[in-house]
Amino acid sequence: MKNIKPVSLLYKSVAALFGASLALSAAAQTKWDMPTPYPASNFHTENIQTFANEVDSATAGKLKITVHPGGALFKANEIKRAVQGGQAQMGEIIISGAANEDPLFALDTIPFLATSYPEAKALWTASRSKVEEKFAKQGLKVLFSVPWPPQGIYSKEALNSMADLKGVKIRSYSPTVARMIELMGAQPVTVQAAELTQALATGVVSANITSASTGYDSKSWEQLTYYFDVQAWLPKNVVLVSQKQFDALDKPTRDALLKAAAAAETRGWKISEEKTSWYVEQLKANKMKVLPPSAELKKDLVGIGDKMTKEWLEKSGADGKAVLDAYRKSIKK
Repeated sequence: MKNIKPVSLLYKSVAALFGASLALSAAAQTKWDMPTPYPASNFHTENIQTFANEVDSATAGKLKITVHPGGALFKANEIKRAVQGGQAQMGEIIISGAANEDPLFALDTIPFLATSYPEAKALWTASRSKVEEKFAKQGLKVLFSVPWPPQGIYSKEALNSMADLKGVKIRSYSPTVARMIELMGAQPVTVQAAELTQALATGVVSANITSASTGYDSKSWEQLTYYFDVQAWLPKNVVLVSQKQFDALDKPTRDALLKAAAAAETRGWKISEEKTSWYVEQLKANKMKVLPPSAELKKDLVGIGDKMTKEWLEKSGADGKAVLDAYRKSIKK
């Protein structure tokens, strides 16, 4: 009986050490929530999930990022504010969705300014530092950016010229796209990607300007007949993290996060370009009529692009001119 007390004390000591170890482990692990606007099967979301997995592996579980796809945690237009307000540590947005805050955020949706992957890459290279600077003033750090495939026009009816779009309700996803729709003589209606299928089914919109990727995700062939592959621009998404949250990480974790982000950007651009033709083929396989724009429609749209470029330069001032000049110089080389 005399040995019971020491053994009991030993068990208590071991239990206390085990509990302290668990507490230390829990304290060392950082958990982040990351809302995204698009389905789990979308290539942007898949790329982000790979990024989150790589961060987990590189930090040995020290930083855990939980991806919340499809606007499940926050809707597309709420994500940026949620990260700024500390409700989420990081998130994904489409850059042009913030165009009302600063004209620089509208640059990659100016029609026919950058219409191919090499041009889109050159535009990002020319504008990146300024975009990062703008977000930094809002307490946000840019981790990486990935483009969408070129944007086309979905419709129920054949489009021979811009006159065929007069008065049509067309889905818009950013202020720049809304301006283009207005100049086309149509009616812009803001609809987030996660709500597009329902908007088409209920007649909220009867046409759409977006990529073959979003057209595939939303099963546009169920409501629309035509996809005009006008390749108007390649908008980009950006993954942002709260600067405050980033700074709270230790240096090895910050370095691992940045390394995974650089890999995600390289991988994302490659996947976006590789999948573009696949998405177009899926539209065809589902009986959509995929056509190039008529010469008249293309001329009308290019004219709108020229007008919007001039409007953008007036709003963006010296910073905008410097970025645009750098871009144009780079693509002439």
